[in-house]
Amino acid sequence: MTDFQHEKARLTMTLRGMGVVEADVLSAIEQVPRELFVPAALRDHAYENASLPIAMEQTISQPYIVARMTAALQLTGRERVLEIGTGSGYQAAILSLLCRRVYSIERLRPLLVEAEAQFRKLRITNITTKVGDGARGWPEGAPFDRIILTCAPASIPEALLNQLKTDGIMVAPEGRDRSQALVRVRRTETGFDKEELLPVKFVPLVED
Repeated sequence: MTDFQHEKARLTMTLRGMGVVEADVLSAIEQVPRELFVPAALRDHAYENASLPIAMEQTISQPYIVARMTAALQLTGRERVLEIGTGSGYQAAILSLLCRRVYSIERLRPLLVEAEAQFRKLRITNITTKVGDGARGWPEGAPFDRIILTCAPASIPEALLNQLKTDGIMVAPEGRDRSQALVRVRRTETGFDKEELLPVKFVPLVED
């Protein structure tokens, strides 16, 4: 066993102990090499259950939060998923193993270039990316079965809600600073049902 394999197994056990029981989510976390998505200087910390800084004052989320958000999407493997905030690319790589296609938007081009390089290295072919304002979503690709935000708006933009299919699910951090909560939104025939899942702290969604 390499050091990373040992660390990865330990992380999986930690996540199980924290209540992450979805086998498909844990399997995806085991398969995606998180060390490729963190700065080289921090690779020894890649499998700690902690968020880590990446370039341009952004972060790669804590594995527990990635697991919880991924599980909350309730993926079956057939979905088209819109991700707002590519960041390091780690969350998109996890999703790519669990859905049909990921559409990921990042406003910071250098981050997207680096994430795309890792997708190529891992031979991931079902992620489509673009630079853009995440608050506007991806209208030409809508509607989406699932939407996930990896940055926090004060309140979820209407444009994103409108790009969610009926019966679709959105998972997003919402709020500012210390009052953020992870929410799950389901679109119904008559509107949107929202439930709070847990308190979180994400970088803010920056809108143009």
